[in-house]
Amino acid sequence: MKVTQEKLPASQIGLEIEITPEITKQTYEQVIKNLASTANIPGFRKGKVPRPILLQRLGTTRIKAAALEELIQDGIEQAVKQESIQAIGQPQLRSSFEDLINNYEPGKPLTFSAAVDVEPEVNLVQYTDLQAKAEEIKYDPEQVDNTLDKQRQELATLIPVEGRAAQIGDVAVVDFKGVFAKAEGEEETGEPEAIPGAEATDFQLELQEDKFIPGFVSGIVGMNPGETKEISAQFPDPYANEDLAGKAATFTVTVKELKEKELPELNDDFAQEVSDFETLEELRTSLVERYQKEADEKTKSNKQEALLTELLKHVEIELPATLIEKEVDAMLTQTAIRLSQQGLDVRKLFTQDIIPQLRERSRQEAIDRLKRSLSLREVGKRESIELTPEEITARVTELLQQYPDEKDIDEERLRSMVENELLTEKIIDWLLEHSSVELVPEGSLASAEETEATQSDADTNAPETEESSEPSIETAPES
Repeated sequence: MKVTQEKLPASQIGLEIEITPEITKQTYEQVIKNLASTANIPGFRKGKVPRPILLQRLGTTRIKAAALEELIQDGIEQAVKQESIQAIGQPQLRSSFEDLINNYEPGKPLTFSAAVDVEPEVNLVQYTDLQAKAEEIKYDPEQVDNTLDKQRQELATLIPVEGRAAQIGDVAVVDFKGVFAKAEGEEETGEPEAIPGAEATDFQLELQEDKFIPGFVSGIVGMNPGETKEISAQFPDPYANEDLAGKAATFTVTVKELKEKELPELNDDFAQEVSDFETLEELRTSLVERYQKEADEKTKSNKQEALLTELLKHVEIELPATLIEKEVDAMLTQTAIRLSQQGLDVRKLFTQDIIPQLRERSRQEAIDRLKRSLSLREVGKRESIELTPEEITARVTELLQQYPDEKDIDEERLRSMVENELLTEKIIDWLLEHSSVELVPEGSLASAEETEATQSDADTNAPETEESSEPSIETAPES
């Protein structure tokens, strides 16, 4: 069999395959023999249909098509093996099948073209002495105070309030019922439409603005126990219930009781109640260490992300469709598993209509992930960065000890995942050692990107004049 190779875009190899006359004849005759033994033709027993009758009833086109399918499949498999091509995914026929049927004559050579995806070549133009900037995340002491305050709120005692009106921070016991508000200029026609689910009795509500829809809590502030009032509020847009998003509402609210929180003192007793520590100082120290560690880890993650983003600017990779589709499959599978673990019905979320949209939206992320992993693998190969069996075993043992009650852990799969994770970390650490990542204040890079994008938009939309004036830039309100 004669095979000619051709390098194609998107990491494909084109194959021109010529099948010998002997094989084209042999395959055609074998197809006729197989059809004769299985065809149901009235008046003839299976295997006893005369050849002319079989050809007349089935038609030469159908028989040629069946023979061609075998010739093409076997031809591609043999060509890949003969040329020692490390193919991935399913081969693709490049020739027109209809033209092949028209030109196919058993006993004469058959030539057709196919393409196979292969592992992409990674061209690292540069991977050392890279320059990048990353935001440094610093520990904020307020995090400790906020955590302690939240724990105090959770342990607070509710004390009845008398002699004053409701204020922010109170807990109010209310009855309420909501109806859709009439639009301005709309005539009153019968009873207002009740809002589904917007009714409750003896509802205990903490008077904080973020605890209910905008306008509801502020309307209660200033009310006294026993007082009833109509409060205007509006559902935000977007909103979890799309039918209510952005709609105005009127709530009839009765305040039945007011309570205020009495917070426990910040002392050693409090520390013992909310933690395993004996003293408040020990609890504070633990929280400081925790948030400092989180800040350090976020900074390290920012450095890694900045370096990988810079690395990809110096990498040339043509990804085959097979790898991209497999990566999209993996991403959607991971998402489905995560949603299922959260108790959501994946079958309702991943419908036949929505899956193509999900695949398209995931495509660019899949491409980025592949480029990163392939680039890192190439760096590891060039610099001979490897793991020792002891490093892998130590990490696997550590993970198994963290989950002693798990009986269904696939240790081989766990070992493979650990090996991939540790090797990636080792390669990134090597890159960090051989490049420079400048740490800048938190938020500065995001601000610079926003300013650059705004300036770019202004430049794009500015009218062309000989003398340019400063553009007027409107900033969006904070969300």
